[in-house]
Amino acid sequence: MTTESQTQPSEVPLKAVPVRHPWRWVAAVVVALLAVMLVRSLVLNPRFHWDVVGQYLFSSRVLAGMWATVWLTVVAMAIGIVGGVLLAVMRLSANPMLAGASWLYIWFFRGTPVLVQLLFWSFISALYPRLSLGVPFGPEFVNFSANDVITVPIAAILGLGLNEAAYMAEIVRAGMLSVDFGQTEAAQALGMRRSLVLRRVVLPQAMRVIIPPTGNESINMLKTTSLVSVISMTELLYSVQLIYAVNFKQIPLLLAACIWYLVLTSVLTTGQFYIERHYGRGTTTGQTKTWFGRMFGTMVRTRRTSGEGGGPL
Repeated sequence: MTTESQTQPSEVPLKAVPVRHPWRWVAAVVVALLAVMLVRSLVLNPRFHWDVVGQYLFSSRVLAGMWATVWLTVVAMAIGIVGGVLLAVMRLSANPMLAGASWLYIWFFRGTPVLVQLLFWSFISALYPRLSLGVPFGPEFVNFSANDVITVPIAAILGLGLNEAAYMAEIVRAGMLSVDFGQTEAAQALGMRRSLVLRRVVLPQAMRVIIPPTGNESINMLKTTSLVSVISMTELLYSVQLIYAVNFKQIPLLLAACIWYLVLTSVLTTGQFYIERHYGRGTTTGQTKTWFGRMFGTMVRTRRTSGEGGGPL
């Protein structure tokens, strides 16, 4: 016979004990110690000549070189992105001539060093002294000297931009292939043209895959602009080289250039983070916090755990 009242076991509250990670604290102490040693060396070593760094950091010649680096990066990346999209569309085209031409372009520009390409563009007049516009294999309408057209800035833009287009083509192609083909078929079934499907369906969804490597390419392009110093374009590096060729303060002036490179790279990195978060909305990547946000969250969790004596596992 079942009784109506049965003895219920007493509910004992469980105390959750967080997992201890002592080696994390050991690693943090080691990193902090190394950071203090590095800062101490930078501050106390008189051979860095920080007074000279401060003297030239905002000088007009260095700032002019810095702005030349900025606009060269922007223009070269614009050419690379536009060219990369066109090459990626050609590579995925059903037309074998377009696909073959795109593959050949990517093969050549990715297979030769960008420094060699810059030198070729700067010496283009040795191959083609005069350039012309007209009917292919027919009469010429305009004829001009290559040296008057392919100046040093134009050679730098062509060398960097055309090389970047080859890398961006593969990035864009990978992004386009990441979009499910069924969505393209559904859009075409609704009567949308291929160009409209590309703009409205494929590329917006591919941006989630395209943006991160494009941000990395932009940062890499900013630093690659230093190679144009070999063709005597006065960007940031060449500007400081011209200065220390006179006063022989190589280390301080190189440090000034490094500071500006770090500042510009930090700006690009911040922009890349927010663009990635915008296109990653609705996914875990779109909710990624900044490094400072993660550090702050870790400190808050540590304080709560130490103050309450427990926390979630």
